Amino acid sequence: TPDLHLQDHVATITLRRPDVANRLAPEDLPVLISHARRVNALDDVRVLVLRGEGKYFCSGYDISEVKNSQEKGSSFGEMVDVFEQCRAVTIAVIHGGVYGGATDMALACDFRVGGANSQMFMPAARLGLHFYRSGLERYVTRLGVDTAKRLFLSCEKLQAQAMKDCGFLTDLVDGTDICEHVVQLQTTLAGMAPLALLGMKKHLNAIARGVHDRAAIDAAVQATIESADLKEGGAAWREKRAARFQGH
Repeated sequence: TPDLHLQDHVATITLRRPDVANRLAPEDLPVLISHARRVNALDDVRVLVLRGEGKYFCSGYDISEVKNSQEKGSSFGEMVDVFEQCRAVTIAVIHGGVYGGATDMALACDFRVGGANSQMFMPAARLGLHFYRSGLERYVTRLGVDTAKRLFLSCEKLQAQAMKDCGFLTDLVDGTDICEHVVQLQTTLAGMAPLALLGMKKHLNAIARGVHDRAAIDAAVQATIESADLKEGGAAWREKRAARFQGH
């Protein structure tokens, strides 16, 4: 089952079935949900990295077990929604292929980093499967309805540059070794002021879905204005040094 590793302000979840391109099984779903909720409970974690062992990021859910992917409390869609709602800023490391439901799991992340060997494929229509509601919404809100139709209805396979062009990849790295870029990105994010970083991540997602709370955004703004971190950020800027944020 997937592994969770914690170091400093960064959590990493690793999919560990490289022999089947990190295909997800029914028992993986509650584990992934549990890992994400544990990260939510850790105030010092600012970044969550999702990656797979071996040549592929993830080949999606085992189609032979698809009936077991809809169990309430641990369904595939609920698992993906938990990642979208994760408190930490999330990075999906798209080395190699990402297929089926795993494309939605990656879309739920805030950043999706790929390289020259990245490719994606959504075969639901070819398999006779109607995708779940929150996944369709995620595709439309993050990629647009035309791209969602292109990928869901024609089952077109996209290579790395096309994935970047349509917005699926937020970062496309030259070559196939994307680890250095991922480390740079997670280090940059982990160094940001937590109240601002995590608050804006939460509210940007809500705005994209049309469910934002104006009062909650105003309260988050005021909390940063009154925070010690804002004073520290200003002092660090003036003194040309790295800020030491405490999250309050």
